[in-house]
Amino acid sequence: MSNQIEEFNAYRSKMNEKLLADNNKIVKRIFNLDTNAFAAGALDVKTKELLGLVASTVLRCDDCVKYHLESSHKEGVSKEEIMETLGIATLVGGTIVIPHLRRAYEYWEELENQQG
Repeated sequence: MSNQIEEFNAYRSKMNEKLLADNNKIVKRIFNLDTNAFAAGALDVKTKELLGLVASTVLRCDDCVKYHLESSHKEGVSKEEIMETLGIATLVGGTIVIPHLRRAYEYWEELENQQG
């Protein structure tokens, strides 16, 4: 696994544990809602992850983009599907999302190149 991927996942896990350990009801409910929203339902998980990727790109949240790229990769999404999704995100978000598009592309390459 690349250093960028390892660092992102380690930090995310560490901070999620700290946040949840603080036992804030609102935070716990938001985390639970997020988990449940991305579970399979009328839409499959792959579709929901791609929707999350578009929204995250448009909102310019690099951590969210990385999370949805990684989840999409685990769901077997192809590079062509990712690029089409990121194209839609760039169309909707405008040129201001291009820096996020670059970082998303770089992170996707790392996901494709990781071992295992």
